[in-house]
Amino acid sequence: MAIDSTGESARDRTLELLWRSVLGDPTGARGPRQKVTVDQVVEAAIQLADDEGVEAISMRRVAERLGIGAMSLYTYVEGKAELLDLMIDSIVLGMPRLATTHDTLRSRLDALAREDWAHYLSHPWTVQVDTSRPPLGPGSSGRYEYQLQLVDGLGLSDLDMDSIITIVTQFTAGAARVAIDADRVRAASTQSDLEWWEANLPVLERVMGRDDYPLSERVGTAVGELFQSPGNQHHAFEFGLARLLDGIEAYVETR
Repeated sequence: MAIDSTGESARDRTLELLWRSVLGDPTGARGPRQKVTVDQVVEAAIQLADDEGVEAISMRRVAERLGIGAMSLYTYVEGKAELLDLMIDSIVLGMPRLATTHDTLRSRLDALAREDWAHYLSHPWTVQVDTSRPPLGPGSSGRYEYQLQLVDGLGLSDLDMDSIITIVTQFTAGAARVAIDADRVRAASTQSDLEWWEANLPVLERVMGRDDYPLSERVGTAVGELFQSPGNQHHAFEFGLARLLDGIEAYVETR
């Protein structure tokens, strides 16, 4: 699976576009009168990615959706990397920020993780975009400020505050990536998980029936009977999040 990356575009130009609501739209001051807005370009690209995946994003395809020439699109954004920055930041800007309404640290972090989980499942292509160098626009900047508010006032160091937010968000992103990959395999396959398992079972019984894998057989059977599948990504998210929050709570109590 190809991985696209933010942070690969011309930074000065990208930052001006990301912060156009504050600095003014840099595309509006030069050339002929624009037929569409940068916001419309970004929205069209997001809709295309939601419909067909990030691999469908090209200047030509986005221009087609807008009814303008592909070369005209370069007067708005310089290329795919810059467009990805704008797309990611726009989506993050629109994400809910309701976790601050919760009373306890655990409930706040739980709500944060579920907001991120819903975000990834709504826009599956985002797990294919590396944001280790984030767009640094109002969406990403505002989201980070909001996340830090959830762990502020607990006597934690600044590093601890950042680390707690990082492990919760990275756990959720990883769990979502596995769930999205599994959904993609199911969608592309002519077999259900149960049918896939049953097709492989005769050979597995022959090679694993020699008492070499007693734990695998016992545990695998229990999981398969419960989920009718080799695993369940939604259960893994719920279980993993609960254990992660257990550890964070215990750590914060020692500060």
